[in-house]
Amino acid sequence: MTVAVITHSHCSLHDNGSIHHPECAERLGAINNRMIMSGVDWIARHYDSHLAEREHLLRVHDEEYVDRVFATAPKEGHVMLDGDTGMNEYTLDAALHAAGAAVMAVDLVMAGTHKHAFCAIRPPGHHAGRRQAAGFCIFNNVAVGAAYALDVYGLERIAIIDFDVHHGDGTEEIFKDEQRVLFCSSFQHPFYPFTGADTDLPNIRNLPLPSGTGGAVWREAVEASWLPAMREFQPQLVMISAGFDSHMEDDMGGFNLLERDYLWITKELCQIAKESADGRVVSCLEGGYELSPLGRSATLHIKELAEFH
Repeated sequence: MTVAVITHSHCSLHDNGSIHHPECAERLGAINNRMIMSGVDWIARHYDSHLAEREHLLRVHDEEYVDRVFATAPKEGHVMLDGDTGMNEYTLDAALHAAGAAVMAVDLVMAGTHKHAFCAIRPPGHHAGRRQAAGFCIFNNVAVGAAYALDVYGLERIAIIDFDVHHGDGTEEIFKDEQRVLFCSSFQHPFYPFTGADTDLPNIRNLPLPSGTGGAVWREAVEASWLPAMREFQPQLVMISAGFDSHMEDDMGGFNLLERDYLWITKELCQIAKESADGRVVSCLEGGYELSPLGRSATLHIKELAEFH
C-alpha cells in the first residue's frame, strides 16, 4: 500500500516577507525534487489538500485568535503576526490548506485508504498555541489533525511525536491537560522557544538535550523514554511533527542527527503503530531549513512510510 503525500500548490505561495527568510517555498521544492530524483515519487500517491474549516481550527485555537488571523491577512503586501511570522496575500490560504492536509490525512488513514500519510506543508505548526502565532507557525497543523481524530472518530489514545530541534511548545500547550494525547518532544536545550525542560505532566515526555547531541545519544534517550511510554499507552493513531532541522547540516540548531536517525525513528514509530493502531501514521512537516539535508531526510522518511509493512 503506497504512502499518501498531501500538499497544495498554494503552500508554496506563502511568503514570510524577508528576502532570506529560512522558512521559504524552496523547502517544499527540495522535498519534491528529491522524491523525483530518488524514485520515491513513484511509490507515493499525491493528494491536493482541502481547506481546513473553521470548526477544525476552533478545536485547538481560541475563536478570538482565529478571527485575528483572518482579519490580519493582507490583500496585498506583507504584515507580521509576530516577530518572525509574516503573512502575504496567499498566507491565509496556505495555512488553511496546511491544517486541512492534517485533517485529510487522518481521514485517509482512518478509512484504511492508506496506512501512512505525509503532509508536505507550510507554514509549519508546532509553535502555534491556542492564542498566538510563533516561530513561523500560524495554525497548529498536527494538533488540528489530532483533535479532529479525537472528536470525529472517537479515538481515545493518540501519540504525537515531535523530533524537531525546537520544542513543540504550541502542541504541548494545547494538549497538556488532554489525557487522550501522549506528547513526546525532543529538542535542543537551552534554545528557542526556551520551554519544555521543566514540564512534569503524565502525558508529556520531553527530552531536552544539549547542543551537539548526535544520533547515538538521541536514540538512547528515545529508547529509554518515548518507546516504552508509547507501548504502555497503546496509541490508536501515531502522529509525527517531522522537523528535520535537527540534522547536522542545518544551522538553525545545534543537533547532529543524520538521515539514518530519521530512518530509525520512522521504523520504530511505524512498528508501534502496527502493534496498537492498525498501522496508522500521519506525519506533518515542521522544520528543516537547509535544503539539501531537508530533501534527503524527508524523502527517506517518506520512503520508509511507503515501504514499511
